[in-house]
Amino acid sequence: MAKKVAVIMGSDSDFATMKASVTTLKTFGVECEVHVISAHRTPYEAESFAKSAKDNGFGVIIAAAGKAAHLAGVIAAYTTLPVIGVPIKTSMMGGLDSLLSMVQMPKGIPVATVAVDGSDNAALLAIQMLAIEDEELAGKMQDYKVKMAKDVNAKDIKIQEEVKAL
Repeated sequence: MAKKVAVIMGSDSDFATMKASVTTLKTFGVECEVHVISAHRTPYEAESFAKSAKDNGFGVIIAAAGKAAHLAGVIAAYTTLPVIGVPIKTSMMGGLDSLLSMVQMPKGIPVATVAVDGSDNAALLAIQMLAIEDEELAGKMQDYKVKMAKDVNAKDIKIQEEVKAL
């Protein structure tokens, strides 16, 4: 059975950013569940979710949070599954506070962290992690990268034609 990806966020307001993760996962045919779990307001739920995630069929957890963005680290402390943090842009520091909260994890509790509001890349990284053991998913990722390269090459040709016309 293919493993699922959990997309969790500290607040429902983070969902506007995290929709890209869900869309990307679904595009690749990866099952996902989405939950609001707060490291600070529902710590017992965060602990329970993390401890049971592997038994519940998850292979990777994506955790998004802003400001005191401890959700990814708390989840990582309670599971052996890979955790990908998505720092959410904030009004006070533009997401730098969130980024630093996630990326400065202590030794032994790693959290892979993407760019501020980088939910699409979080999904792609989760897909690559699952693709290590899933050849069909690995093929889809290879096709995605080939399409991306073709798109860039087409843009290059267009720019070259535009430059010649100057």
